[in-house]
Amino acid sequence: MTGALHTGLILFSFMVVCKSEPTHAGPDRVGGSHGQSELVHLTSHSAFQLFNDSLAFTRAESFCRGQFSSLANLDQTEDREGTLELLQQTGLTLAIWVRDPSKVASKPVALAKQYVQFPALNFTKESREGFARVNMSFPALSSVSVCVRVQWDPEWNEVSTIFSYAAPVFTNEFQLRGQADMQERILLALIIHGKHLPYKASFPNDGAWHHICVTWRRSIGQWAIYVDGIRKDMGSGTDTSRDIHGDGILILGQDQDSFGGNFTEPYFGAITDLNVWNMYLETRHASALNACSLMSQKVLFSWNPDYLTSHPVVKEVQALLFCPAVDQQMELQGCRTLQRWSDQPPLFGLTDCLERLPFICRSSRERYLKMKQMSGTQPSAFLNHLMKISNKTQPVLEQQPSGLSSLAQASDLLEISVQALEDTQQEGLQPTDMVSLIQLLSLAADIPSQPSASATSHRQDSIQELSQHFISVADSIINEENALKWQAIREVVNGPMDVVKSIDRMVTSLSPHLMAETDHLTIHRPNIKVEMQQQSLQEGFRGSIFCGPETEKHTNLDCISVPLQKIQDLHNNGFTKLTLVNTWYGSLRPLFSAEENITMVPTVTDGSQRYLGTVLGSSVISTTALGDDQPVSMAVHFQLRHRVQNPTGTVYDPVCAFWDFDLSPEAGGWWNTKGCEVVSKEYGYTVCHCNHTTNFALLLQVYEAQRSPENENALQVLTFIGCGVSLCGLLFTFILFIAVGVPKSDRTTVHKNLIVSLGIAELLLMCSDWASANELSPADLLCSFCALTLNFCSCSPE
Repeated sequence: MTGALHTGLILFSFMVVCKSEPTHAGPDRVGGSHGQSELVHLTSHSAFQLFNDSLAFTRAESFCRGQFSSLANLDQTEDREGTLELLQQTGLTLAIWVRDPSKVASKPVALAKQYVQFPALNFTKESREGFARVNMSFPALSSVSVCVRVQWDPEWNEVSTIFSYAAPVFTNEFQLRGQADMQERILLALIIHGKHLPYKASFPNDGAWHHICVTWRRSIGQWAIYVDGIRKDMGSGTDTSRDIHGDGILILGQDQDSFGGNFTEPYFGAITDLNVWNMYLETRHASALNACSLMSQKVLFSWNPDYLTSHPVVKEVQALLFCPAVDQQMELQGCRTLQRWSDQPPLFGLTDCLERLPFICRSSRERYLKMKQMSGTQPSAFLNHLMKISNKTQPVLEQQPSGLSSLAQASDLLEISVQALEDTQQEGLQPTDMVSLIQLLSLAADIPSQPSASATSHRQDSIQELSQHFISVADSIINEENALKWQAIREVVNGPMDVVKSIDRMVTSLSPHLMAETDHLTIHRPNIKVEMQQQSLQEGFRGSIFCGPETEKHTNLDCISVPLQKIQDLHNNGFTKLTLVNTWYGSLRPLFSAEENITMVPTVTDGSQRYLGTVLGSSVISTTALGDDQPVSMAVHFQLRHRVQNPTGTVYDPVCAFWDFDLSPEAGGWWNTKGCEVVSKEYGYTVCHCNHTTNFALLLQVYEAQRSPENENALQVLTFIGCGVSLCGLLFTFILFIAVGVPKSDRTTVHKNLIVSLGIAELLLMCSDWASANELSPADLLCSFCALTLNFCSCSPE
């Protein structure tokens, strides 16, 4: 086994075996052989776990989520008191990550707000003399960063200068150059203090817009080049003896062989959004600026063509740029930290999100103790087999939050998990196995997947295998055979929608890689079907429909579709590519607790039916729409079969709903109907429309079956007719007894009494039908009298 797999197994084995179980309101320490330590503080309602194995902010959030908890939030009184008590008892003085409740997870945004018009300069090949000069004076710079968006002319292959800064005493002070190579890439290189750095960073020579940031600081001679928000090259070793000279000239599109003139190596293409700062940019800055976030601190020059002097051959044009940050408002300042907890009130601050800091995870006390109880059980057949096939003789009983850090590790661990599941299929999964696998899926879904310029077909195959194994593990967990085990882990796991959420995160993150070489991909397991569809909107567009697996018993399939008009709206708003990730889950309904009623306002409110409750009555189907690899919100139609049989005496009314993860987040979300409506109700299935994309289902509201007024009237008429005919027969029989002169005997007396009793009973039955329709209180008394009399009359003498 590889080292990566060993690391993953260390993490995985901890998920099912732990060491401590604190049960009092105070901290217990859990130590590991590698020096990590975890401290636990329990209050009456919550459990706080401090982890000294420092992680970046997003990794810390991911790890807490994998532990079925969340990063501590000190805005609530109980959270603040519990966190500060734990820090006081541990004596930790370092800053720790804390959650900022004001920041919510980014959601799909409106279509029209994604693209923004920018004024740009177009350097045409009509002349090699085109340039633009920035009309401002620059100070001496100990740090400098320049970001610019370029649209390279794909037919130009010579060395070009994107910008050059020359000072009166030195011309090649700071310059960015590019040239095309044989692999259809544009290679980038910096010149700093006259030193020409290597051509290494690159972007595709595809004629599209690309964002470039270059940065340098004198203190350690460090420099970096970012392309489209990703660091592509970095290094050190530049001259640290002096700053970049001030009072220089910044020229766009030409190299200055002399101060402000003697231009060579022209650039052909378009340039826009050039900004200059006297600071060193970090990765978080470049990523946010790539998405059009604004950064006003230490800015020297903000893009404005009015402050440029251009050669006549350079024309001003308009550029339509993709800007998700316009709506998502990406944060540049950093992530929230608790800096000093001894102060009153505690001192909070912002730190670079890539810094590695300790953190505290918060969960409910019951959940934490239940996990400890489950971890104390003996390893199951599944776990023992997992250790056996991984060549590990015994599990390592310690936690390493940073253990699962790459897609390769996740892929290896998912692969052997699938093998262990297949080999132990007869034994089945135990509750502890399910908790461990759910944690594994959550951690694997959060591993960042950075696009690689050197992606190969082998890498694409590896990512596709990872997704296949991911869905296989998820399919085993949500199997209907595990319904009772889901009830056993309810105190730890919110429910089966936790698995759905992990699948959503995984497929959304990996979809650019999975669809890099194809426009259609399907992953099908018995309980899950995933289908990815991609189409270029520049080459025309088509409607999209996705259906669950076909069955012989049902002709009406579970299907979801995006209307053609919505796809056309996406194209009209400047999007060039649409990726649809569709998922069907066929086994979730039995996994929800049958005793847990879904709270919902009845749709039938006229009093004609008595509301009994609401149940999940269909499969779950979902669509995620990605416009140019960014989530966008689109309307959908879906059709779902009813999967619940009507018990005798009840009727169902379908309601279109979706799972809202933001509704009751502590419980993992809940059903919501906002933006969804019923289009039509058919026999056995219902058609719905929703104005957004997410996970959808049908909720069936259960009502006690009651007769309509028309049916009541018909039954009353039949009752009167039947009782009338019966009374006539009884009267005729009684007259015969008298007219014929049947000899007196006990038998004759019994028959006469029985005839009279039956006659009176049927008369009272007809009266009771009339009385039941009368809502006046005397009628209620009459009904009671009739019932008592009927009971008396049925007891005839012997």
